[in-house]
Amino acid sequence: MEFIPIGLLIFKVVVLGTGMFLAVRWHYEQDKKTQKAGVISAVGKMAAVLALLLMCLLFATFTIATKIGLDLSLAQ
Repeated sequence: MEFIPIGLLIFKVVVLGTGMFLAVRWHYEQDKKTQKAGVISAVGKMAAVLALLLMCLLFATFTIATKIGLDLSLAQ
């Protein structure tokens, strides 16, 4: 039963990631006639920066939580 939250989290990330990709692609194709190339690269750069910031935030959170003595283990 401990694998259910992990499986649901993975499912959520896959579904939301696919939805975001399709939304960006659809908007790009709709605006292709009026805008020049480079929108996808700009969105990709923003997504990469946000993902990097998220990873840094997670690392900092777990580091601080460990230093103040919180037990972060999944074992019961």
